[in-house]
Amino acid sequence: MTAAAIFDQQERRQWRDRAEAYADSFAHLCGHTAAALLDAVAVRPGDRLLDAGTGTGTVAALAVTRGAAVSAVDAEPSMVAYARERVPSAQVVEATLPELPFEDGAFDRVVANFVLNHVGDPRAAAAELRRVTRPGGRIAVTIWPYPQPPLQRLWADAVEVPGLVRPAERVTVVPELDFPRTVAGLAALLREAGLDQVGCDVVAWEHITDAEDWWSGPANGIASIGQLVVAQTPEVVERIRARYLDLASAYRRADGLLALPTAGLIGVGTA
Repeated sequence: MTAAAIFDQQERRQWRDRAEAYADSFAHLCGHTAAALLDAVAVRPGDRLLDAGTGTGTVAALAVTRGAAVSAVDAEPSMVAYARERVPSAQVVEATLPELPFEDGAFDRVVANFVLNHVGDPRAAAAELRRVTRPGGRIAVTIWPYPQPPLQRLWADAVEVPGLVRPAERVTVVPELDFPRTVAGLAALLREAGLDQVGCDVVAWEHITDAEDWWSGPANGIASIGQLVVAQTPEVVERIRARYLDLASAYRRADGLLALPTAGLIGVGTA
């Protein structure tokens, strides 16, 4: 099995049957860039649009309201089921990058919201998005940047507690397949995929959330931070939670909600 396939298999395990938990937690964060993605590809009524890695269907649902003919894919069956129920007018199928079940040039617009962070071969994934986009069509993607913004660093700091055990089997994207998670790095990735008129920008915002709701994501095993949390003993989990609440207090507003600074990168290009 290739290094990319091992990473992808790990991702499938990480997200298995977690659509409901994701919808109640991290989906609200990721959904912030939905409108920016659709604006970047200038989606119009009647456009054939693909939402690759739809998750719980946030981008797909918004694209439908803009009049697009929407298809969506996700690798996780629970996400597919959730998106189908949420966006009944969209064609939602189970599929995994970089092998999409569509003909060359099948779509006018293609978007992928925080998906390239979750594939073992980002270059192959970007090239596949290019393949299914018609000549002259537009592609837009978002990724989480590195170095991490404060919201993501909060979790990294929160798990630094006595007794934490990091599972030895966790794998990362191998260096020869990876790319810098920066404006320049994302732009270069899209150019390598064959896109023209490439642009890349930073989208910064404050994620407003309840402290307990935000904790529910990792507590239910969401994302890599969640997988780390649920692998701990109950005593260590409680230490992580206590440290998280202490660190999060620096971002607490007068109304009790958290205002967590974060940012994503949005890249766009023409096929």
